[in-house]
Amino acid sequence: MTKKRNPNGAGTVTKRKDGRYQAAVYVPQPDGTRARKFVYGKTWTECDEKRQELVRRDRQGVPTPTRSAKLAEWLPYWLEHFIAPHRKRTTYDKYEMHIRLHLVPVLGSKSLEKLGTADVRRLISTVTKKVSAATAKESHLVLRTALSAAVRDELITRNVAKLVQAPRVEYRVTKPWSLDDTLVFLEGSRRDPLYAAFVLAVALGLRRGEILGLHWSDIDLENRTLTVRRQLQRRDGELYEDTPKSRRQRVIPLPMMCVAPLRWQRLRQAEQRRQRLEAGKDWPESGSVFTTATGQPIEPRNLTRSFTRVAKAEALPPIRLHDTRHGCATLLSAAGVAPRDLMAILGHSQIAVTMEIYTHVVQEKQREAMRHMDRLLKRRRKTD
Repeated sequence: MTKKRNPNGAGTVTKRKDGRYQAAVYVPQPDGTRARKFVYGKTWTECDEKRQELVRRDRQGVPTPTRSAKLAEWLPYWLEHFIAPHRKRTTYDKYEMHIRLHLVPVLGSKSLEKLGTADVRRLISTVTKKVSAATAKESHLVLRTALSAAVRDELITRNVAKLVQAPRVEYRVTKPWSLDDTLVFLEGSRRDPLYAAFVLAVALGLRRGEILGLHWSDIDLENRTLTVRRQLQRRDGELYEDTPKSRRQRVIPLPMMCVAPLRWQRLRQAEQRRQRLEAGKDWPESGSVFTTATGQPIEPRNLTRSFTRVAKAEALPPIRLHDTRHGCATLLSAAGVAPRDLMAILGHSQIAVTMEIYTHVVQEKQREAMRHMDRLLKRRRKTD
């Protein structure tokens, strides 16, 4: 009985002069090309099973290198085929930067199979000296994630980056504005066109992109709720809307102090729209809450510049716009809001991030309690 021929490209099992069997199949490489891969077996069945495995990987688009791929080949392939289709553009850009500036220059010539813990430590040491420990920690994370994908694709058997501890990083201590500073800022920004945006940043702890990504359909002033569904970002000279950082939308109750500024913003925007249309000019019907006088999206950097300008005019301690999230969390924590509720309001993806802020507030309460102890003991000593 004649054996059924395999389809083109699926390879054929043949017997060698030494008695073993071999098969060759064209398979995808980590760099996107195709090359012929040879497999061997003591019996026809053993060799054919290996051949079928190569064909299966080919149909699934899984690369099977004919030689051990170098990191300079694997990392760009991983970035385009694993990260680009599934992760945010900002994540892609950050990973690409680490690969281009740090991983490939230091480890690009190393093959996946020969990469060792000493090489990973060399990467961390080099990037720490050249840039910072924080950057080295991020590069280590990118390498570890890329090698995990290589393990899942059976290109290597272990992830050596997991065996090397990431460097310790001393993050700067964020000191948010006090309640008095916050009130001074809000009072000083009342006449600013972006006043309502500043109120949302201070009262709700919204991220910059989340504020500028708000649509009027996201806000219910009657029931006093705000839904965070998207964020506005800039990449490669283009403004685009993306999902929130946590990829989940969240509904936040609106405090009364937010309602009046949002009503004022809606009236102000309606007047700008009317003037543009009466002048025979276009008004983009985007539905965005915050737009320029011509109806265009507001540049994220311009919101930051306006925030910094007002803070400087009021002689307030310099902080970033993003630091208002910490200030909001501090005030809510001091008011007794539970960590889980705080996590939901701020849109943290992990409770550990929230607890860092919450612990800071608890420590402040503990200091205040010990001040009471000082006063009590001093009073007791005086009476004695």
